[in-house]
Amino acid sequence: MSTRRPDPRHFPSYRKASTKQGPGFRTAAQRTASAQAFRRGASTYHDVRPGYPDEVTALIAPAHTVADIGAGTGKLTESLPNERVIALEPSADMAGVLASRLHLPVLRATAENTALADASLDAACLAQTWHWVDVAAACAELDRVLAPGGKILLVWNTLDVNAEPWVLRLSRIMHSGDVHKPGFYPDYTAPWSLERELRLTWEHELTPEQLHQLMHTRSYWLRNGEAIHERMTHNLDWYLYEHLGYTPGQKLHIPYRTDAFVLVRESD
Repeated sequence: MSTRRPDPRHFPSYRKASTKQGPGFRTAAQRTASAQAFRRGASTYHDVRPGYPDEVTALIAPAHTVADIGAGTGKLTESLPNERVIALEPSADMAGVLASRLHLPVLRATAENTALADASLDAACLAQTWHWVDVAAACAELDRVLAPGGKILLVWNTLDVNAEPWVLRLSRIMHSGDVHKPGFYPDYTAPWSLERELRLTWEHELTPEQLHQLMHTRSYWLRNGEAIHERMTHNLDWYLYEHLGYTPGQKLHIPYRTDAFVLVRESD
């Protein structure tokens, strides 16, 4: 199949991309409920979610013992070059897929309560995870489990809605990819401070069918029922096949951006 891009001149006007630092939740309970949607759908998640550029794991390559917290199905875990890697994942579905693929310790735990020993880690990674956690509680817990000189790596892969006009509308239909503005910074609390940031842009190749699967991995899809699913499916079919003129099986270049941040203790 050939690969082509939609012509932005064919687009009607629509509101601009989000300028928020991150997704907003009215209450902690709402944040928790949204995060718990990932209790299912792990196999699809692993099949269509992208991995991470090598430059991300290079940020903590010297660390000996690393925990990937909120590891999901192991999209980042599998690329970590460190000598000892532990995965933490609260979802049984996600942890099951991860354990079936990678031969390493997998713990059912969270960033706020890791159940790890004091000063037992040299680095902790949280990919697609930090916006789901209680930041103050997670920062305190990571201060406990990270040894002196330890580092926190926070990473997000996001649809690059500013790269091409058609991607913004795609993200709105899929309820994904438009929650962190370009150049955003994550929240964190003492004793942590920002040591380094990494901003990358790249492309992920998917067919229209795989874009439907990608939509099925979003929290909004997972926590809603049949009526919402039918509406979202109809809207995405119309957008891809009727409005943009793609055909089943055709390969699309989906622009992504990666934002990564290394946090260190102010006293180290």
